[in-house]
Amino acid sequence: MESFINTWQHLPFHIDPALFSIGSFQLRYYSLMYIVAYLVVYGVSVYRIKTENYEYTWETLQDYLVWAMLGMILGARLGEVFIYNFAYFVHHPLEIFLPFSFSNGIKFTGLSGMSYHGGVIGVVVASVLFLRKRKIDFWKFADLIVPSIPLGYTFGRIGNFTNGELWGRITTVPWGMYFPLDQTQSLRHPSQLYEAFFEGIILFVFLWLMRKKNYGYGFLLGLYIFGYGLARFLCEFFREPDFMVGPISIGQALCAVMMAIGLMIFFWRKNASVAIK
Repeated sequence: MESFINTWQHLPFHIDPALFSIGSFQLRYYSLMYIVAYLVVYGVSVYRIKTENYEYTWETLQDYLVWAMLGMILGARLGEVFIYNFAYFVHHPLEIFLPFSFSNGIKFTGLSGMSYHGGVIGVVVASVLFLRKRKIDFWKFADLIVPSIPLGYTFGRIGNFTNGELWGRITTVPWGMYFPLDQTQSLRHPSQLYEAFFEGIILFVFLWLMRKKNYGYGFLLGLYIFGYGLARFLCEFFREPDFMVGPISIGQALCAVMMAIGLMIFFWRKNASVAIK
């Protein structure tokens, strides 16, 4: 048993974050997780179109997901810059959108650092622009997409884990782990896996079970925003905070805002005149 615990605690040391490397270029599993997440959201949404009488075509869904992916990447990157690391990027502006570090020569790093909350804003903006252009009802389309998002998001957190980043707070629990990039080499909560489970799998199951409830369109979107905010708020107690806002982390502060917005949408759209058939 002691040998098993020791192996588990040092598991991150046995995970190579790069699928392959060519010089300074690396293709990391983290990058592949974005592709997997995209395919999961697409696959689940196509299944719902086929089985739940949504009138959208696969081509419309494909076009939308391209817009959403671009909005997510742009928003997530700007969120990282302006919410979490402005002091660095104000002196290294070229690194905001270029996948290179210029601090000590030129080194390929990929786009290191993506903010979930910034990504949400980016997706919302891209969605409004796309759906308005196609004259598609925002609330109905949102309820088609959102049940699959947590399942895709699960792979993003697994990517954080394989990348050895965003680890948890120091702990003494036997399922804690040591992470190679942690300079303190302290036993820490594997908070990436907590988030993958609660913000991903559990939230997906809940939304999937609720998807056919006869409420107004937008109801599922409100549930998702509130549910993610709540799950992330709780998981943040185990995650090493980027910085604190009074007694809570910046992530928890942003999740509190999400929960408030989710509740407003929930009660606003719950009795909307257009209900799911």
